[in-house]
Amino acid sequence: MNEQLSFDFGPALPEWAKNLAVFDLETTGLDLSDARIVTACALRLDETGQIVGSNSEWLADPVIEIPTQASDVHGVTTEIARRDGRPAAEVVEELLETIRDFFKSGIPVVAYNAPYDFTILHYEALRHGFTPIENPGPIIDPLVIDKYLSFRKGKRRLENAAEFYGVELTDAHNATADAVAAGRVAQAIAKTYAQKLPESAQELHNLQILWSEANDASFEKYMRSNVNPDFVVARGWPLKLTK
Repeated sequence: MNEQLSFDFGPALPEWAKNLAVFDLETTGLDLSDARIVTACALRLDETGQIVGSNSEWLADPVIEIPTQASDVHGVTTEIARRDGRPAAEVVEELLETIRDFFKSGIPVVAYNAPYDFTILHYEALRHGFTPIENPGPIIDPLVIDKYLSFRKGKRRLENAAEFYGVELTDAHNATADAVAAGRVAQAIAKTYAQKLPESAQELHNLQILWSEANDASFEKYMRSNVNPDFVVARGWPLKLTK
């Protein structure tokens, strides 16, 4: 009796994509130095994109009011956060410890639009008297990589990237759903552009600094030519520190 064997002839995942951590925040707003953490997720994925170990999600009481514009996005109101959330300082401390442990173990951390999550965490650390993660890395930012390697029109939100790369995202703006989807998008990008991406997460991290700067310069040039001649892009990857 002949057995038919199936083979996967697709490109192999780079080593960095086989053991990833993922990180996402939902917050009180968009101001990177002033926004407070409301929910967060930081966990590991294996090379098939499945969660490894416990599903780590936090709900914090940010103390300040959660604006309606924010709660309409992520679904957590001030009442919910005060009733069910843990003290913000505890959440920030545990997040810092969790992400530091990933980096110490050599596990790259995926964050879609990394400056948002890592800059807010940086300022939250300072706000609560903790030492921020200096020079965090290696970080994988699917937004930066996708913008640099995929020349297509349209929006580049996580939902758009997930659809483009065939990744399921059924609960957008839930921290865990977004974090896991971002990790799977990173793995899909890794397969799609396997020949153009380095094997080393640190080398890719360093390339993203250059790619982010190129993306920012291109967008700034476009805005100055078409919208506002004085437009300036806030530079910095994976942190945008202004004070």
